[in-house]
Amino acid sequence: VKMGGIKTLILLHLVYLTTCMDQLHILYEWKVLDYQFESPQARQEALDSKRYIPENNIPMGLEVYQDRLFVTVPRWKSGVPSSLNYINLKDNSTTSPVLIPYPNWAAHTFDENSPPEIISPFRVRADRCGRLWVLDNGKINNADVNETLIKKHQPSLIIYNLSNDNLIRRYIFPADQVKEDSGFANIAIEDSDCEKTYAYSADLGKAGLVVYSWEKNDSWRISHHYFHQDPLACDFNVKGINFTWEDAIFGLGLSAPNADNFSTLYFHPMASFNEFAVSTEYLRNKTVADNNFDAFKHLGDRGPNAQSSASFIDPKTGVLFYSLVNLNAVACWKTSNKDYTMKNQGRIYMNENTMIYPTDIKVDYDENLWILSNRMPIWKYGKWDLNDVNFRVFSAPVVDAISHTACDITPRTDILDKFLKTNTSTILIAGATTGNAVNAGPMTFATIFLLSWFISFGVLN
Repeated sequence: VKMGGIKTLILLHLVYLTTCMDQLHILYEWKVLDYQFESPQARQEALDSKRYIPENNIPMGLEVYQDRLFVTVPRWKSGVPSSLNYINLKDNSTTSPVLIPYPNWAAHTFDENSPPEIISPFRVRADRCGRLWVLDNGKINNADVNETLIKKHQPSLIIYNLSNDNLIRRYIFPADQVKEDSGFANIAIEDSDCEKTYAYSADLGKAGLVVYSWEKNDSWRISHHYFHQDPLACDFNVKGINFTWEDAIFGLGLSAPNADNFSTLYFHPMASFNEFAVSTEYLRNKTVADNNFDAFKHLGDRGPNAQSSASFIDPKTGVLFYSLVNLNAVACWKTSNKDYTMKNQGRIYMNENTMIYPTDIKVDYDENLWILSNRMPIWKYGKWDLNDVNFRVFSAPVVDAISHTACDITPRTDILDKFLKTNTSTILIAGATTGNAVNAGPMTFATIFLLSWFISFGVLN
């Protein structure tokens, strides 16, 4: 068989797989966020009083439950009228819908003596028991240039009944579990037993994990070296904007229950290239966690320039989805692969215009993947353009999103595989002195790079 034929097949392989990727669809997009005010007059009054400053509103987290898409808008700056909202997914009249305050406007209204019921959540999680868990950071105006406007309240968990939107419970974190620079930005819920549910809240500001027991209505803080940032991974560059972040533990992905009825928590600091894991057996009891340092495992790394913020595991397929903020991308890893290596990681979506800063990832109970991008580094450090599309919500069925990637749970034979199976099962590099071969396999970042390199430099001529 001539090597030219193999070269042609490789080109076809690349074109075929590339066109099969990026299966996500943009469902919603906004230039600026707006809200369903009680009346046009109420909206104008909010604008006049600066209770609503459009350019200060940026979506940070999302969640989907039944026919509602929840969106958090933290009070980074003044002028955020409602920090937890939803969209009716059955309303297809617009792709830029106004946000409806959840559970109502009253929950977001300040009075003279106390903050509102919901202060400033970054991310939320709807569990399988029909409860919405809101991790409230408690900070107001912490990104405002005027530091006198910054206010700090104790972080808390706020839990609602999604069947009637009534408040079920509010749990304020004890003072000894909150540090001076704490920042609680992400939450994972272990809900295999509705009465024995555990919430895991990541403190990216002071490298800790607060574990809350629903049954005991109690919490404890766990520390570990793996929660801390990597000093070699604190340099970020998004869309040409260079900045330094020292965010600690951020990404949380909770597996389905294992054979021992405990789950595996996959986690990573944002300022890191590495992924880690621990069984929740060691998290449900503070004493056990403190005495089992080696229970926390280092799985591997994502490669250079591959810092990640949010992550989420689809419990059905066992696929871990995670953002790659510097690369304007979302990637995946099939946890059943065991080896957390670059060749086992697949690209789900990459676009330098539409996927600028993927900030949250979820899989709903109908097996759909949801991703929110919000251009936050540009909003925070660059030139913000209110005439450009700044926020997007993407979605696709999980099986479509992972199709023809290293995470595909039903690998499909393609034309190159068929050709190779009838020959040598490997592509021999002509003229190579090492005697190595390149194995044809699922599409990964490494596959694209290597095959493109061989073709570009004429190695297969």
